[in-house]
Amino acid sequence: MNAIISASELASELAGPTPPVLLDVRWQLHGPTLRSAYAEAHIPGAVFVDLDSELAGPSGSGGRHPLPDLAVFGAAMRAAGVSADRAVVVYDGGQNWAAARAWWLLRWTGHPSVRVLDGGLGGWSGPLDAEVPHPAPGSFEPAPGAVPLLDADGAAALARSGLLLDARAGERYRGEVEPIDRVGGHIPGAVSAPTTENVAEDGRFRSAGELATRFKSLGASDSSTVGVYCGSGVSGAHEVLALAVAGIPAALYVGSWSEWSADDTRPVATGADPQ
Repeated sequence: MNAIISASELASELAGPTPPVLLDVRWQLHGPTLRSAYAEAHIPGAVFVDLDSELAGPSGSGGRHPLPDLAVFGAAMRAAGVSADRAVVVYDGGQNWAAARAWWLLRWTGHPSVRVLDGGLGGWSGPLDAEVPHPAPGSFEPAPGAVPLLDADGAAALARSGLLLDARAGERYRGEVEPIDRVGGHIPGAVSAPTTENVAEDGRFRSAGELATRFKSLGASDSSTVGVYCGSGVSGAHEVLALAVAGIPAALYVGSWSEWSADDTRPVATGADPQ
């Protein structure tokens, strides 16, 4: 199954006999929850999911958005109506970083059918609704490990033995600026691959062929093991999603730069060279 779904495909499935569970994961960095925006208007039937409290654990030594407590995550998914035998579609305001985080977590915990709405809410031309749904509880039980996950040591090793992609903006990778974390730069050996280059001007993903060409130019091959990190495991999930669209499996380092850079014993590389 494709990892993304178009707005027209979603409209058709929502009108069908077995519509997917729909999750609204609108989110902003360093801002208040967007639950109020959801309450004003959302795709009919969508249930709001909060990234900071339900798709991540508390900020700390594991990074700004570490893995959530699985009991909390599982309860949130069941409350939204998620079951393993029913397809799920997730969307956010359009950037698709938060939606990709939800997609990745559901895939990592074993859900077999999860897709992201390509272009997010901004690409949806169908009706919107202010009614908050109350779905029947789902039965999804998270079973972690269905897709690969990296820790700091694993990311460091992969940067040398395979391909580790840094999904942040190039200036953060090079260490020219660092607006959030303790220090700028990148994991030694990692290759700069800003996730913003995976989408076209309208915010939708580039074609599978274009994405495959891009990642191959960065070093991905049929025999390479690929991993991704970002600032805190959100935009990196978007890069993993883009890789999935291209047919390339990849592991996510959830702690990402926020965890790596907080440990002053970890080496930091700067400049355009992976080193």
